[in-house]
Amino acid sequence: MSVPPVEAVDYMQGYRAHLLGERNLSQYTVRNYLDDLTPLFQSMELQGVQSLAQVDRAFLRRYISWLMSSRPIKAGPSQWKRGHDRASVTRHLASLRSFFRYLSAEGIVPPDPLWKRGSRQSRSLIPKAEKPLPRVLGKEEVERLLNTPDNPEVIGKPHSVAMQVRDRAILEFLYATGLRVSELSDLNLRSLDVGRRVVRAVGKGSKEREVVMGRPAQEALQRYIKEARPMLMGPKGPNGTEALFLNRFGGRLSKRSVQEMVKRYSLLSIDTKAHPHTLRHSFATHMLDGGADLRIVQELLGHSSPATTQIYTHVSLAQSRKEYLKAHPRAREDAARLNDS
Repeated sequence: MSVPPVEAVDYMQGYRAHLLGERNLSQYTVRNYLDDLTPLFQSMELQGVQSLAQVDRAFLRRYISWLMSSRPIKAGPSQWKRGHDRASVTRHLASLRSFFRYLSAEGIVPPDPLWKRGSRQSRSLIPKAEKPLPRVLGKEEVERLLNTPDNPEVIGKPHSVAMQVRDRAILEFLYATGLRVSELSDLNLRSLDVGRRVVRAVGKGSKEREVVMGRPAQEALQRYIKEARPMLMGPKGPNGTEALFLNRFGGRLSKRSVQEMVKRYSLLSIDTKAHPHTLRHSFATHMLDGGADLRIVQELLGHSSPATTQIYTHVSLAQSRKEYLKAHPRAREDAARLNDS
């Protein structure tokens, strides 16, 4: 791995503090921002660029070309490939521009229109990213997935009763609220008002929002809090963690554990690998299918811009088209072609 220029080491410490303190980004997001700068330093070394002040438009053109066609990337335990996909290049450029905006504001590099937000000069360098539609579960698939923890015929050797009740509550809760897995993992008991069916979640940028839930999620949570959580808490009793969802040792359930749990149940119930974000996508799409306003869905998801939520309207239209082609008597030939494609 390339070593950053000596000057960059100190600057990156200040940049990290800026991301955490001034922009209120999570530790995970900050780590990604900093990791995305590694190819920048590699490219500077390859191009013989000694100073960050020498990074200009010509350098960026060569940098983008190298990222897309030449940079070695590990693709497996013993497999390598060359070149990032367009979405990855776009992300690396966004991280680079954020870093240079900080350097420019601190007077470390001279001002340059390339680093300004919304700059046409920088936008023209970014390749258009392909935006595949997110994976969405059908309503029947969601139903089978949510019922899996209670079905010993599907899961085989079951967990303890407490774990089954907890897992059912988590699945119901993810689908009912559309929360990100990090938001769910960070929830505390005081974040939840079960009686009003409301939860206060803290999303990206430390923004807090209220999210509502339906009666099935409410009932699953009430059962978990009354029956299963005290069992998981164990000898710690009421003086234990404030976390809402607990692991088998009585501590806060990690994001990774939730991801593995959802993946396991989805493979058992619907024979496909789903993730917590799949339930978030499904929540948004099914809300729009049911007639919800885009702005309401945006608020529930915690998106800062309606443009981010807009993709679910395309998913909803795609789902509607499939249902039409399957159901309409004069569209069945089209449906057959759709399934073949």
